[in-house]
Amino acid sequence: MVEDVQNKMPNIQKFEVKTAILIDGAFYRERSKMIAGIKSPKERADELERYCLDHLHDKYEKRSLYRIFYYDCPPVEKGKNVYHPLTKRSENLGRLGTKGNINLNYNLRPEVTKALFNGEKTLDEIGESDFVLNIVPNGVDMRIGVDISSMAYKKQVNQIILIAGDSDFVPAAKQARREGIDFILDPMGNAIADDLFEHIDGVRSRRLVNNAKDLKQK
Repeated sequence: MVEDVQNKMPNIQKFEVKTAILIDGAFYRERSKMIAGIKSPKERADELERYCLDHLHDKYEKRSLYRIFYYDCPPVEKGKNVYHPLTKRSENLGRLGTKGNINLNYNLRPEVTKALFNGEKTLDEIGESDFVLNIVPNGVDMRIGVDISSMAYKKQVNQIILIAGDSDFVPAAKQARREGIDFILDPMGNAIADDLFEHIDGVRSRRLVNNAKDLKQK
């Protein structure tokens, strides 16, 4: 009886898709460290390769890999200093190794700024904890956006999977979708902003696997 039912079921024709996978390197390192712990550089790189290849397994699509793009920038320079407006001294940020050689400055937290303007807080009550270090990598977001636009206009792929977690990619995502590109975001289980969610075709986070055997068993 089971065999008869299976014979009557139509074969599912998978759509053939050419997929490009783009990775925000700093974001991946931070999230993978949080999820899977500290690993050696080689172990982390092998883990990332398997994680990307896992995205090619899909129930309804036959995905072929166009290319994996990895974006990063150098670590913060030793001796890199940034001025703190409250303490009125420069602090050495050479200990930061997860971000790029970038624009650094301290900003008041948004809720603190609001409290100041509402009269709920005075300048005399401001403390160091009311400031947040603003770190903006040079060029990474721009390079990702340029490559997304280039692949979309040249019709090199028909699907882009972006492993990232912020809304800086909204213009690129919108542009790709206007060109008919299926745009999928992988925030690795992280929450994403509403404005980004509105301009993508789907959110799909994969499971970090420990070895190739686990991947084959999926």
